Amino acid sequence: MTTTSPETEIFALTSELVSDPVRGYLELRRQAPLVRVTLPDIETPVWLITGQEHAKAALSDPRFVRDQGKVPGLADDGPSIAEQMIEAYGLPADYRDYLGIMVLSDGPEHSRLRNLVTKSFTARRINALRPRLQEITRELVAPLADARKAELLEDVGYPLASTVICALIGIDASDVPQMRTWIREYASGDIELVIPALRNMVEHSKDLIARRSLEPADDLVSGWIISGKDDPDGLSETEMVALILLLINTGITPPALFIASSVLALLDHPEQLARLRAEPELLGRAVPELLRYTSPVPMGAPLYATEDLEFAGMPLKKGEAVTSALLAANFDPDEYQAPEGLDITREMGRGVGHVAFGHSAHYCIGAALARLEAEVVLDELLIQHPQLTLGVAREDLEYFDLPGEGRHLRGLPVAF
Repeated sequence: MTTTSPETEIFALTSELVSDPVRGYLELRRQAPLVRVTLPDIETPVWLITGQEHAKAALSDPRFVRDQGKVPGLADDGPSIAEQMIEAYGLPADYRDYLGIMVLSDGPEHSRLRNLVTKSFTARRINALRPRLQEITRELVAPLADARKAELLEDVGYPLASTVICALIGIDASDVPQMRTWIREYASGDIELVIPALRNMVEHSKDLIARRSLEPADDLVSGWIISGKDDPDGLSETEMVALILLLINTGITPPALFIASSVLALLDHPEQLARLRAEPELLGRAVPELLRYTSPVPMGAPLYATEDLEFAGMPLKKGEAVTSALLAANFDPDEYQAPEGLDITREMGRGVGHVAFGHSAHYCIGAALARLEAEVVLDELLIQHPQLTLGVAREDLEYFDLPGEGRHLRGLPVAF
């Protein structure tokens, strides 16, 4: 396997460092545009990008690929970073075909899969969901406000995100609570919960595909089945299961965590919250700033150099991996004025103005849905209920670690 030169210093990325955009990356920024690091539980060093300009450049550079097997001459050069992460979780080999689809693919293969999924995430379809999202959110929040207390992840974030994405996929409403439980177990990092949850989600997805094959409905899975009947490039059952798992995982956990992190960020900045309540029209600008500030997915997937090349002024060898610290890039002092501060009036500049959803070909398909969910929930929780406050002392909040993904809130108790 490709290794770094002996004189290159290697830094260990801890969960604390990954999740601390200011102090955690300060020393790494001083080293060089790229620094050599190891991720938790991963032996192979990677080059870490902490600046936004270079992160965007790498994510759109055709000399980098997600699939290590596409690097000429390195198909059998040991397990990839992603494979090592799967190994660290202890996942059975027979379930690994269901993991990493689209996220770890490139070129025509990636385009084929992405095109089959994006049909359900058009701007028109997402915008049309606003009334339904508002209805679901009000139904969730009303009894909580009456009870004068709630745990936002359990009572709002996860139920809202799971209801919406499961409906788009085609999962029956009666099965959504169970799917929500499985995905929380899968995202827990506890191997005793992860493997049974994965097994249950795979079997449920296979059953869903079988039922929709017999009785199609107006949902994503039915569309895949119908469009693939006479198409040699149609999705196989394994690909459909893998895409269902991808959409459930990315469509539930990151949006739910973002909702909780956004509420906490605003409660931590009362002057910003007061301004949002006074000027609710700022909500559309506040959500991108909160995405920049919290970055629910702090690390990007590894990319592999397909040739010896120079990047960010530094030489990279064929087969070496680079990864972008998306949270660090969103706090890049060369890109933002006073990035350590939350400013809901911040002008973002080009494009979406941050890399919380990635960039270029692998830009998050569900980005518009995540933004809309956040707008609706923040309006209902913080603007319509201006009395909402943190329900415990700030230092009593609990967090959990995910290898290579940093620290996340375990829950967010609030009082109305």
